[in-house]
Amino acid sequence: MSDTDSILVIDDDLRILRLLGHYLQREGYTVRTATCTREAREQFSHRPPDLIILDIGLPGEDGFVFAREIRSQSTIPILMLTGRSETIDKVVGLELGADDYLTKPFEERELLARIRSLLRRYRMSRPAGSESSGIARFGEGWRLDLTRHELFSPTGENVSLTGHEFRLLKAFVLHPNRVLSRDLLMDQIAGRDWNPLDRSIDVLIAKLRKKIESNPAQPALIKAIRGEGYKLTAPVAID
Repeated sequence: MSDTDSILVIDDDLRILRLLGHYLQREGYTVRTATCTREAREQFSHRPPDLIILDIGLPGEDGFVFAREIRSQSTIPILMLTGRSETIDKVVGLELGADDYLTKPFEERELLARIRSLLRRYRMSRPAGSESSGIARFGEGWRLDLTRHELFSPTGENVSLTGHEFRLLKAFVLHPNRVLSRDLLMDQIAGRDWNPLDRSIDVLIAKLRKKIESNPAQPALIKAIRGEGYKLTAPVAID
């Protein structure tokens, strides 16, 4: 962890803000807090943090709205924190671009482990070599900019990707024509263990197919390999 790691905690529960503020500061992080999306925007515009801890149940605009807004302009890790346990909330949060999800009540050490994992993966995703930079060309004219995290269609249109969708597609273009198991993809995307019954990866695959397949119902680029995982069938060239 570097001395510059800063965390923005957004929660309307002042007790949670105090507890997390004290705990994370003891662990060496710089912590800023906000109780609503208005305050969060002010904090973010003043100086973007290295990671955001975001409660879903905020007054006024909920955390989903803010997560979508942040993800449209930044790949900063977002850890959603909520008292809700419904699977649909988790799936929606991930689809909107959250990088991880923790349900209250939680153990402080587990939260710290999630934070460290997200920050470590975020740094590793930054350009550092040929595998992290350049343009990956695949299919019939698709281009994935590995440096700017941007996807362009064969017609040149910029196709919006969430952080999870980008990491998923990046894993495929770096390993073309190789079967990638769900466990491997989960690790690439979230960097932690998942419940074997968790179907979030299948949801993300379906969302990505809708963006890059001409017929998502009969995918030609990302194929499911029964009992094994998924693979990108198109050749890939990285400039």
